[in-house]
Amino acid sequence: MQNLPLYQVDAFSDQLFGGNPAAVVPLPQFLPDEVMQKIAAENNLSETAFVVVRGPGKFDIRWFTPTMEVRLCGHATLASAHIMFHSGGQQFKKMHFRTWEAGTIVVTANGAGSYSMDFPADIPKKVRAPKGLKGILGGLQPVEVYAGLDDLMVVLKNQKQVKNLTPNFPMLASLKKRRGLLVTAAGKKHDFVSRGFFPAYGIDEDPVTGSAHTLLTPYWAKKLKKKRLDARQISARGGNLTCELKGKKVRLTGQAITYLSGQIMLENL
Repeated sequence: MQNLPLYQVDAFSDQLFGGNPAAVVPLPQFLPDEVMQKIAAENNLSETAFVVVRGPGKFDIRWFTPTMEVRLCGHATLASAHIMFHSGGQQFKKMHFRTWEAGTIVVTANGAGSYSMDFPADIPKKVRAPKGLKGILGGLQPVEVYAGLDDLMVVLKNQKQVKNLTPNFPMLASLKKRRGLLVTAAGKKHDFVSRGFFPAYGIDEDPVTGSAHTLLTPYWAKKLKKKRLDARQISARGGNLTCELKGKKVRLTGQAITYLSGQIMLENL
């Protein structure tokens, strides 16, 4: 029997049962892809992060949804940094997470459960609305439509439209060449609000999507003419992020809190 540590962390929240839950599995080396995918499916959270320690403050990281591996994940990186920081006795303030496709993500521990993560900025490109988008949006007319490396971003008229949106998930799941759909608008109490939907990846709605803000931040920084932004993802759980555009990087700052620690018992593998 092989026993593996397992943690569950509520990311982008300073209170339990808020933000976005992610599983973190520290490993001496990555398991076969099919085993990691099965663990992620068993966890049935939007993301499970697998982390291999390479040295003090240096890690390799991969992320899996219940159905597939993804190129980039913000909240599970935040969760991983939180676990690695505390598991390492808080000896290192800077952590380097090497990814397969998104370069190295540098995470700084700020104290009091807060962490800042530097990601490559995903500059939005204005595009024509794809066929069927109005149907996906339940009849809403988008103000603007943009594309990023992974997602389609739709700007809506106001926060109320974002909050009340019920997408057509079968239509959205068939949207070609896109991880998912982000909807956003200027916020009432925050600079901007958003929601994220990823049914093709086994996640109808993600509670808080860090990676989405690498696309949202450049748009709103230009729109509002400010580099530092206060954002909230207004899912049922909800989560807060501080977003900073720093040249070709987006710095996302949020808090995290550990919900669960345990063991995965892999028999006969």
